[in-house]
Amino acid sequence: MTQREENFPALLERLRPECERIIAQYEQKRSALLPIMHLFQEHEGYVSAQAMNAAALMLDLTDAEVEATVSFYTLLYRRPVGKYMLQVCRGLACSINGAEDMMAYFREKLGIGHLETTDDGVFSYEEVECLAACDKASCMQVNLDFVYSLTPHAIDEMLASMRSGAYSTPPMAQSEAPGRTWAVSQESDIARGKKSSGAIGVPLPNNAGGVGDRSGIIMLDHIIDHDVEFFTKTSERAVVDSRAVVEVAQEEASHAGH
Repeated sequence: MTQREENFPALLERLRPECERIIAQYEQKRSALLPIMHLFQEHEGYVSAQAMNAAALMLDLTDAEVEATVSFYTLLYRRPVGKYMLQVCRGLACSINGAEDMMAYFREKLGIGHLETTDDGVFSYEEVECLAACDKASCMQVNLDFVYSLTPHAIDEMLASMRSGAYSTPPMAQSEAPGRTWAVSQESDIARGKKSSGAIGVPLPNNAGGVGDRSGIIMLDHIIDHDVEFFTKTSERAVVDSRAVVEVAQEEASHAGH
């Protein structure tokens, strides 16, 4: 049993009055789930299995219901993360204003990539969608506090200030040493409701591409040329795929195998 696990019963009793206060605000107890999960994360640094079990008992939910909810939200971490969560915006306005260069600079300075944590456990790094601060692009959030108009010099000063303990935004709680990533990479785990691995290992994580085509051009050409005959829904998502596009994807995959 880890030190965090040994300390959890005492933490639970300390937080129980606040949990009960939160629950009392809602007509249905289950509505308090997200605030309670954020409360535990504030004190543990992530949402532990013990925290999810405690919430299930307080809210008359199953463990599966709690875990399904927690795994849905990207700001709830199911594994330990760094003391500083660095989330750089990769939206359109930020990309126009140099976000690609800033993200590359972060990766170089930290020695880690998207959804990864430094070996010393200080920094976790993520490239996120639009943070809605387009007038001050390129921007980011540090433990959800905004930082605007990024430059390499500003990044250097920021990281140095965090390492020295002088940064204005306080570090997150860290009750357990984090691993290299807080994401779940195995598809079997994802199928059981755990958090997706996002763009780990993808050559261009900021370019989603299309089915069987990293650039998305093949799919777009088929749609524009009206050469698309949509058929049945897949078993994985509530959308329809083009038979033509799937055939092209299969052909590309076959060539790639050779």
